[in-house]
Amino acid sequence: MPEFILFCHDRKDSLALRLKTRDEHLAYVASADVDILLAGPIFDGEDNPAGSLFVIAAAKKSDVQSFADNDPYALAGLFETVEIRPYRIVAGALAPK
Repeated sequence: MPEFILFCHDRKDSLALRLKTRDEHLAYVASADVDILLAGPIFDGEDNPAGSLFVIAAAKKSDVQSFADNDPYALAGLFETVEIRPYRIVAGALAPK
């Protein structure tokens, strides 16, 4: 199945919004209808959350877009930008054997 990188950058000064919607976001991720291979926050230079990164296996890019659009973080307006790119794992623990 194709893999995609989902890279979401938070708006500036949005830490309070991220913290307020975190539990809802985590519940959404846990019940996702796409195959999340890895996920987690990205940080700025001062160790503050600054966005989210996912590696997702999905049949098509539109499935990843739908997942991103319905994320509680996105619905709350946390993200300044969202980028989805095709990706291929070639090395490491998640690489095909």
